[in-house]
Amino acid sequence: MTRSFIAKNPSVLWFLLALSVFSIAVTLLSEATGTGLISTSFVKTLGKTLCLCLIAIAMDVVWGYCGILSLGHFAFFGLGGYAIGMWLMYARTELIVVESLANAALPPTDKEVVDAIASQIFGVVGASEFPLIWSFAHSLTLQLAMVVLVPGLLALVFGWLAFRSRVTGVYLSILTQAMTLALSLYLFQNDSGLRGNNGLSGLQNIPGLDAVPQSVISIAFFWASAVALGVGYVLFAWVVSGKMGSVIRAIRDNESRVRFLGYHVESYKLFVFTLTAIVAAIAGALYYPQAGIINPAEIAPIASIYLAVWVAIGGRGRLYGAVIGAAFVSLLSSWFTGGSAPAVNLGFYTINWTDWWLVLLGVSFVAVTLFFPKGIGGLFDLIVLKPVADRQGDYGPDKGAWRKEEGEP
Repeated sequence: MTRSFIAKNPSVLWFLLALSVFSIAVTLLSEATGTGLISTSFVKTLGKTLCLCLIAIAMDVVWGYCGILSLGHFAFFGLGGYAIGMWLMYARTELIVVESLANAALPPTDKEVVDAIASQIFGVVGASEFPLIWSFAHSLTLQLAMVVLVPGLLALVFGWLAFRSRVTGVYLSILTQAMTLALSLYLFQNDSGLRGNNGLSGLQNIPGLDAVPQSVISIAFFWASAVALGVGYVLFAWVVSGKMGSVIRAIRDNESRVRFLGYHVESYKLFVFTLTAIVAAIAGALYYPQAGIINPAEIAPIASIYLAVWVAIGGRGRLYGAVIGAAFVSLLSSWFTGGSAPAVNLGFYTINWTDWWLVLLGVSFVAVTLFFPKGIGGLFDLIVLKPVADRQGDYGPDKGAWRKEEGEP
C-alpha cells in the first residue's frame, strides 16, 4: 500500500503546525492588533528571521542532501533583494517627483518625470540617467519576474559550466566563493548601475501605502515570509523524498557510483543548485523590504559562510535542523550585537558581546563540528528513534554464516 506524502514525512505536518501557531501568536501580540507586547521592530526581526530560515533550508538541500558546499548562495539572496528594491525605489521616487512637479506652470512630460526620477536616485553617485538594467524598474510584475529569472539564470549558467567540468569538493566551493566575491566587488563600483556602496535604501516605504502604519505593514511581510517558509519547506521535503531524494543523497555519498549506475549526475546537481538559488532569491526579495536597505556588503562571501555555519549548527541533512540553526543563530546574533546582552566584567577585562559575538559563533561552530556533528537538530533523533530490543536466543544464522542444515537438500 502506497503511503501518502505526509505519512512518509511527518515532520512536514508538525513544522507547518508549529509555524502556524507561532505566526498567529506573533500577530495577536503585535502592535498591529493593539496588544503591543511585541514591538514593530521585533516583528520585523522575526520576519527577517523567517526569510533566513528559508534560505537556510535551500542551503541544507544543496549541501546537506546533495553534498555541494556552495559558498555563494547568499549572492542569489542579495540579487533577489536588489530586484525588488529597484522597483521600490523607482515607484517611491516617482510619487515624490510627481508630487513636486504638480505645481509647475506646465505639466511635465513623461521624459521629464523619468529624468527627474533618475536624478533623484543616482545623484548620490554623480549620475542622472537610468542604466540599462533599470529598464523594467517601473513595473512591479516585471521586477518580480526578475527576482526569479536573474538568479535562476546565473545559477543555471554557473552550475552548467561547473558540473559539466565535473568540478567537485573544495574546488567547487572555491568557485562559488569566487563568483560571489566578483559580484560583490562589481556592485561596489558606482557605475554598476545599483548605486555602488550606497546601495538601495528606503525599501521599507511601500509605494501607495503611506497611510498604512508600519505596524500593519510589518505584520503583512511577516505573514508573507511565514507562507514562503511553509511552502519552501513542503517543496524541499518533496524534493528530498522518494526516488529523487535517494539519488540526491547517493550523489552526496558516492557520486562516481551513481554515475556508474547510469544516472546523469550533472542534471540532478544542476536542478538542485538552480532551484535552491531561486528560492534563496525569493527569500531575499522578502527580507530586504523589512530590513529597509541593501548594499554590496550583503553579498560578500562572509555572508555565505555564515549561512553554512547556521546549517551546520542546526544539523546538516535535516530540513528542520536548518530552520533551527538559522533561527537560533540569527536571534542570538540580534541579541548580542544589538546591545541587549549585558557586558561581563571580569575585573581585569570587560567582555562586550558586540566585539566578541563572532568569536563566540566561531567557537560554537568548531565545538558542534567536533563533538556534536548532527547539530541541534540531532537532539530530535534521541527522542524519535526507537530503542533497539534486547533480544536473547537464536534468531537464525548470522549474516554470511553457513549451517549444515541449509546445505543439505
